[in-house]
Order: sequence, then structure tokens, then C-alpha cells
Amino acid sequence: MKMILYIRNMNEIVDFFLGPYRSATTFIIILEVLAVLFGILSVWFAKKENIWVYPTGIISTAIYVYICYRFILYGDLIINIYYTLMSIYGWYMWTRIVKGHHIEITKVNKTDIIKALAIFVVTAIFVICVYLYFNRFDRLTDYFDTFTTGVFFAAMWLMANKKIEHWLLWIAGNIISIPLYFIKGLGFTGIQFIIFLIIAIFGYLAWKKHLNSSLQTA
Repeated sequence: MKMILYIRNMNEIVDFFLGPYRSATTFIIILEVLAVLFGILSVWFAKKENIWVYPTGIISTAIYVYICYRFILYGDLIINIYYTLMSIYGWYMWTRIVKGHHIEITKVNKTDIIKALAIFVVTAIFVICVYLYFNRFDRLTDYFDTFTTGVFFAAMWLMANKKIEHWLLWIAGNIISIPLYFIKGLGFTGIQFIIFLIIAIFGYLAWKKHLNSSLQTA
């Protein structure tokens, strides 16, 4: 009896994960897997403070723009368009040289906090307007989408400016996003956010160690 219940539960889990993909084309599935792989690479490079965070991130987010359009996920569509644009900005910020040095890892100041909060609020209002325009603010996931979009927008801006606190926003947003993407039927992306969460935790610790080391030698 226990074995039957175990098999039934396993079948339910598999069906929950793979069910949404039964109606998806092979092309879409391959695209999502590629987007996930490049997304993971991007976060890994961010942990290493490596400039490749941006080209790999651009590939991932560009693919997600198309996937989110096909799945009618407007909040996520906006996120990934913004990610693509901010990746270009971040790429510029990380490669430019000011006073003979590349941009360094630092903590946020009051101005940074105000700007990050402004980005969050403006983003949330914009996402709500987009959903209302498409007559699509009727699901519980839409409210969470609005919140995580604001959080991720602020995090992306802070990352482009190498503010260590961006990792804390990624961690919070990833925790919320993990169940959301499974509910939306994008199981591979849900797994991606689990990996994102793990890397973000280690990324924060690595950047914190680097920052403390820099402060001691300054």
C-alpha cells in the first residue's frame, strides 16, 4: 500500500513538473533549457566578479523575452527586456576606467538606497499599468510578479554599480520566484531559480570577503 502511494505521489510530482510541457513545442523547450544554462552561467560569473556575467546574461534574457511573450507573461517579459538593457549598461560600467581603476565593490549609501527604492516603486506602478492595459491583473501570481519585478529591477541597477547589497535583493527575489515559476508551468526555470538562490548566497559571501579584504588593505 505504501509503495502504491509513493508511486502515485511521484507520478503527481512528475506530472506537475512535466505537465505544462506536453503542449509546448520542442523548440520552446530547447530555448528554455538554453536560457536556463546561460542564466546560471551569468550568475556564476557575477559571483566571480567576471565581466562575462553580461554577455551570457544578455543571451539568456533575450531568449526569455521571446518565451515570456509566447506564454503571455507580461511582467516577466518586462523584466527580461530591462535585464537586457541593464546588462548593456552594466557591461559598460564594469569595463570603463575612472582615475586609472575599474569600478570597485562598495556598499550602498543613502543616495543609492533612494534610487533603488525609486526604481522599485516606478517599476511596480509600470507593471501594474501594463497588466491592467492587457486586462490581466486577476491572478495571485500577478501581484507577486509585480513585487519581484521591482526587486529585480533594483537589484540589477545595484549590480551594474557593483553594490554588494544587490545580492540580498537577488536572494529575496529568488526565494519568491522559485514556487512562482513552477506554478506558471516553467519547471526548468523554477529549478534555475533554486540554483540562482544557492549561487547568490555564495556570491554575497564572496563579495563580502573581497570587500572586507579591500577595506583592510586601503
